[in-house]
Amino acid sequence: MRVVFFGTPDFAVTTLDAIYNAHHKVVGVVTVPDKPAGRGLKMQSSEVKNYAEEKGIPLLQPLKLKDPEFIADLKKWDADIFVVVAFRMLPAQVYEIPPKGAFNVHASLLPHYRGAAPIHWAIMNGETQTGVTTFFLNHQIDCGDLLLQHKTEIFPHETTGELYDRLIVMGAALALETLSLVEKGDFIPLPQQHETTHLKVAPKIQKEDTIIDWNDTAKNIINKIRGLSPYPGAITFFTKNDAEKLFVKIFDATILPEKSHHRAGVITTDDKTFLHISTKDFQISIDNLQVEGKKRVNAPAFLQGNKASIYTIL
Repeated sequence: MRVVFFGTPDFAVTTLDAIYNAHHKVVGVVTVPDKPAGRGLKMQSSEVKNYAEEKGIPLLQPLKLKDPEFIADLKKWDADIFVVVAFRMLPAQVYEIPPKGAFNVHASLLPHYRGAAPIHWAIMNGETQTGVTTFFLNHQIDCGDLLLQHKTEIFPHETTGELYDRLIVMGAALALETLSLVEKGDFIPLPQQHETTHLKVAPKIQKEDTIIDWNDTAKNIINKIRGLSPYPGAITFFTKNDAEKLFVKIFDATILPEKSHHRAGVITTDDKTFLHISTKDFQISIDNLQVEGKKRVNAPAFLQGNKASIYTIL
């Protein structure tokens, strides 16, 4: 089939590469406009744009998806189907163009974890299973009729970064399987459940979502740390004399067998080899962390430059 691909980050590139190397014809790619990034504010292209240019695939970067000129250019590609991975919500004027429709690859088992951060929230909520889903686009975010799903276990110590790497590969394989079904007409779309009272959602991660509440259980705190690692990182604040404050991101930690003997948030350390923090129930060993403006380090390396015993946690 003639395919137009919509996407932005590296998660999308893996699927685009799989389609490009299959028997389908990628006739065009749509991605976001270049934008300034970094200290020098140099214009930066998306990973999908970089791939398209490398392969010589025609490319569009619309500012507005309802722009008549953009829609006219899309129609010139004469695509059979649109495939969307990690892109903005498409308006009906766009997703209704191809005769075989437009489908999205989403990193959760829909209808659960609709939204921008499904991998983060699945781990933060302590889920033991997730997967990838393909579904036809409609006028609501992540709510179209389901096509295929593949499930996978979330391993006990797996981080968002590690699960992300696995779901990239699963998503690419599922996209190819979905294209084959659509090409043959061998599928029956399954309407999603829209009762929202018990559905788990995955909105964009906000700053308040990243702050560790040490009054929570050790298990919940560990899940938050795993779910926010490596990006954006779970946040806490080490303070000294109620004035000096260290903004700290924690990326790796372990629950210790010892029950907490102090109030939640108390730091226990020998200032050389270990850094433990009390929670509602058990102590947590901080294994990998980062002070703002510094590099990520393990606990002993952190303690070489910081006498943690003089700090408290707000």
